[in-house]
Amino acid sequence: MGICKRGEGRPDLDQQMSKRTKESRRPPAKIADVARLAGVSVATVSRTLARPEVVSEETRNRVLAAVRDTSYTPNISARNLRVRKTMVVLVAVPNIANPFFAEILQGIDDTLSAAGYGLVIANLAGPPEKEARYVDLVCAGQADGVLLLCGHVIRSRDRDLRDAHVPLVGACEYIPGASFPQVCIDNVGAAREAVRHLIKLGHTSIAYLSGPQSTILERQRLEGYKQALKEAGIAAAGGLIISGDFTFRTGVEAGRALLALSPEVRPTALFAANDEMAIGLIKTLQSGGLRIPHDLSVVGFDGIPYADYCEPTLTTIVQPRRELGASAAAELIALMTTEKSAVRKDIELPATLILRDSTCPPSARNRN
Repeated sequence: MGICKRGEGRPDLDQQMSKRTKESRRPPAKIADVARLAGVSVATVSRTLARPEVVSEETRNRVLAAVRDTSYTPNISARNLRVRKTMVVLVAVPNIANPFFAEILQGIDDTLSAAGYGLVIANLAGPPEKEARYVDLVCAGQADGVLLLCGHVIRSRDRDLRDAHVPLVGACEYIPGASFPQVCIDNVGAAREAVRHLIKLGHTSIAYLSGPQSTILERQRLEGYKQALKEAGIAAAGGLIISGDFTFRTGVEAGRALLALSPEVRPTALFAANDEMAIGLIKTLQSGGLRIPHDLSVVGFDGIPYADYCEPTLTTIVQPRRELGASAAAELIALMTTEKSAVRKDIELPATLILRDSTCPPSARNRN
């Protein structure tokens, strides 16, 4: 039997103890550290640990290697949330400052509360990183489902949400070919009806104040505007399209642009893609000396409460916003509480043209 002299083999032991001491002082690794080392998203790490069979072998190996290298310990309680239920729904809103969403959120909250669910509002206005954080939160099991009040999150993170098997319902913007239920109105048909109203009054020079051209909703309302002009035999050149972004500010800017035109070329009517822009436009035109509707008729879209209190009161397409929110929430609850895949069901709610004081036939001067 070999005999070890005192001190022999100590350097290796000291090095190991020193290494362990340093490691123990290190803060515990986070899932973001694993994602960074593996070169994948946090959602992919979460998905790999929870359901390794749904990711590719290459991705799985990279994630597991990063877990070993960082000594990451998964949060078992967080992983179990998908089974245990959080009773929380995340509601993604494109811009919480837009008053259009207030009544939709009320309908959502009423329905979720009655079923025992709370809601977290994700305001997507701002940098793309905000959207990514919210999606990571959902994929990590911090919410039982998602209500999407806009379409753009789908284009960037749809796969992450689908792979995480998160129940999802869309509302407000109809997305052709979407893989989830949607609750919305017929934006093309409603916009067409708004412009038809102006045409029936005798207007042939009808401008359009658009929303952000990147949104599906805007493209649908623009299509309705064009269809109404075409069926009336009004040349496309007879219409004037002004770019906006659904804000009061761009309504003001559009009003200034119209004031800069001579009466001979200024349109006699305008259809705005939402009420906020329509009201900003009207206020600016009135400040510039134009009479609404005698010098220019205006139709809005959405039916926000202020449309009934501005001067003149605004003719507009009214969306059933509270019902829209309630129906979307009910669809999501059905998805979250069924063991089987619910049948995908789209719901189209009716929109209504409400005639108020902001439209009239073109004046004799405008017709000449």
